[in-house]
Amino acid sequence: MSGCWASFCLMAVAIRELDGRIPVAQALLFRSIIGLAFVGCIIQLAGKTYLFKTSKPVLHSVRNLFHFAGQYGWFLGIGLLPLAEVFALEFTVPIWTILIAALFLGEAITWRKVAAVLLGLLGVAVIVRPGIEIIDTAALIVLASAMCYAISHSCTKVMALTEKPLTILFYMCLVQLPVGLVLSLAVWVWPVGIEWLWIVVIGLTALSAHFCLTKAMQHAEVGIVVTLDFIRLPMIGLVGVLLYQEQLEITLLLGGGLMLLGNMLNIKTDKAG
Repeated sequence: MSGCWASFCLMAVAIRELDGRIPVAQALLFRSIIGLAFVGCIIQLAGKTYLFKTSKPVLHSVRNLFHFAGQYGWFLGIGLLPLAEVFALEFTVPIWTILIAALFLGEAITWRKVAAVLLGLLGVAVIVRPGIEIIDTAALIVLASAMCYAISHSCTKVMALTEKPLTILFYMCLVQLPVGLVLSLAVWVWPVGIEWLWIVVIGLTALSAHFCLTKAMQHAEVGIVVTLDFIRLPMIGLVGVLLYQEQLEITLLLGGGLMLLGNMLNIKTDKAG
């Protein structure tokens, strides 16, 4: 999960740097092209061509259509809201994920899990201090993307039981590439200069983030993994302060502390199980 946090934070910086220069759909298209080439080469060089095959093509398609929608909303939000606020709104994902995992994957909802999620959400509330000013179109877009992510996470958990991480990454890029291409045709803009570097960063960090996330889900319940992801919020808050002069407030530290407490409680649950 540490690799996942670092990857998402670096990806957010790259997205912010490309905001207003490259359309979101096109950035997602380039991400898929880079990812497909990178993963395909790794599989070929390792001589593990069996990883190109899957027994769950429909589940891959469902997962990646929802994941594309979630990424699209997330990319838009990063260009419209402070980084910490985007990540905070995104962290409604555990609510939906735990509910979906309980309904469709048979994972138990314990009082410790509920307490961990509530502490995490309380931390979110402390940081964003929700009021009428954040209930705008940008916030609603990020909330909708969080719901899409929850469905994607639950599909990943099912596939992680039988599919290798590289297979999941390969089909993520393969399914999302034509979607990004179709949406990019009407708004195409050729990148120039350093924009190519940021596009490569997005492509590589997308792979590393999902590789780490998939590996984590092979070792813990999906509800625990997404709750651990709360630690990403105080990290991106610091990134916003250092790189974009976004204000660092005591509420960010307090909210981060509540999230950490919830994570510790959830980790204890995992070890006890």
